[in-house]
Amino acid sequence: MATTCLTGKLFIDMLRSGAANLELHSSEVNDLNVFPIPDGDTGSNMTLTVQGGATATVNTDSLSDAASGAARGMLLSARGNSGVILSQLFEGAAAGFKGIAEADLKDVDRACQKAVEQAYSSVIDPTEGTILTVARETSEMISSRDFESLEELLEAAIDRAKVSLEHTPELLDVLKKAGVVDSGGAGLIYILEGMYCALTGKAVQTSSSVQHQNAPKTVNTDLFTEDSVLEFGYCTEVLVRLQKIKCDPEAFDINELISFMSGLGDSIVALKNGSVVKLHVHTMTPYKVLEYCQRYGEFLTVKIENMMLQHSEVIAGEEEKKGERTKYAVAAVATGEGLKKELTDMGCNVIIDGGQTSNPSASDLLAAFDKANADTVFVLPNNGNILLTAKQAAELYKKSDVRVIPTKTVGDCISVLSMLELSGEPDEIEAAMTESMQGTVTAEISRSIRAAELNGLSIRTGEYIGIIGKEVVSADTDCLDTAAAALKIMEPADRSALMIIRGKNAPKGVSEDLAAMARKKYRRLEVCEIEGGQDIYDLILVVN
Repeated sequence: MATTCLTGKLFIDMLRSGAANLELHSSEVNDLNVFPIPDGDTGSNMTLTVQGGATATVNTDSLSDAASGAARGMLLSARGNSGVILSQLFEGAAAGFKGIAEADLKDVDRACQKAVEQAYSSVIDPTEGTILTVARETSEMISSRDFESLEELLEAAIDRAKVSLEHTPELLDVLKKAGVVDSGGAGLIYILEGMYCALTGKAVQTSSSVQHQNAPKTVNTDLFTEDSVLEFGYCTEVLVRLQKIKCDPEAFDINELISFMSGLGDSIVALKNGSVVKLHVHTMTPYKVLEYCQRYGEFLTVKIENMMLQHSEVIAGEEEKKGERTKYAVAAVATGEGLKKELTDMGCNVIIDGGQTSNPSASDLLAAFDKANADTVFVLPNNGNILLTAKQAAELYKKSDVRVIPTKTVGDCISVLSMLELSGEPDEIEAAMTESMQGTVTAEISRSIRAAELNGLSIRTGEYIGIIGKEVVSADTDCLDTAAAALKIMEPADRSALMIIRGKNAPKGVSEDLAAMARKKYRRLEVCEIEGGQDIYDLILVVN
């Protein structure tokens, strides 16, 4: 039977199916990485993003409410550039469906156009050959044709998206050189295919490995014994459906909820979308949180975790208590215990756990801004794939003036912190931070996970490769030789300092050998080494 009307319930079913299909294929999307190193995370980022939207739209009947709830959920769950763009596509679609309880095919067409407009406007410098192109060309095809049913429309959209995806290497030279198509565009197609399955009554077959990923995580009970004292409290997250028999959902004041939670804990993030409230709080008394929320509604989801068992949420092994509000604070994204400590010692107030393959979500960043507790918070994303999420979170946050400094590497971050001077007006400090990055060069050394021809180099699986910016500049079977070749390209003779940051899987002695070579060959260069402990990159070299 042909479907000509899109309802809120159908939209939710399709979104959940799309999320499930993307999760099933997330590894394939991750592998569509320009550089042949194990840092591909587009599939994981997009999966977490779309799952946030699917979760946020539980039990919503109106299409307008369903689309709005999905967009809000994705906004808070968005990770990485592709995740942020995906959230903006659904934000635009929600704007197109606003006020519509059920959509006909013309409404769907207009929503698709709005989705593309919103996604393009959210990116400062839109790049063709990406998920943006796939979405735009697909939307243009929908507008150019008349369809009899939603099934026919979506089937044609998938076909057009696939053609567009195959063409992405012709639009983006870096994809062509790497021999891959755009990973974000591929992820979007998996979502569309999953949505089509729901529309046509076909269930997405999830694998056992995917189901295992969704299983409750293993808890190391030895980290909290009978002699332990609860210091950090509980990370408490709830999703509440406001009930008419308990309150007026439309008149419910989210600020009153925030005020009450401020007396119970910190790191509060509270949002209301329709009759659904999402709350995150760190508290010693989670039962009081549940008791208060249940005065107004019933729980859709509840998560309570002892933060002494949450290593990823305990920054540098310690959750600091909320102190007095300061004028300025600096928050930075980093991975690796040694590197986190180094950045903290250099003046960073809050470390946000994450980096390559583990991009923080907008919610993670909002919680970090709250923890910074300052009038102005300067954020150092330290990864080009986190910049959009950081900017999106900064726009959402209203308690402080959040300034995102466009640091794309650890080297940028170190340069900013080495020249840090938090005095004067925010505009002056922001300008000085941005200027301090100029001239810094960062090289990252990692292992190749596949053979490739890049930048005139024939790379074999398992070889070390050196990356500067968006180019592979060296490749060799020996880590030291690869790093030395990359260092030469960084023109260290004209620089004053070299920092060598050692990853947790770096070959034994390679950092010391590189430092000795650099001191001997570049006598004016001040060389220092730190144990970074980061994943993915065996060595990170920073010269300035």
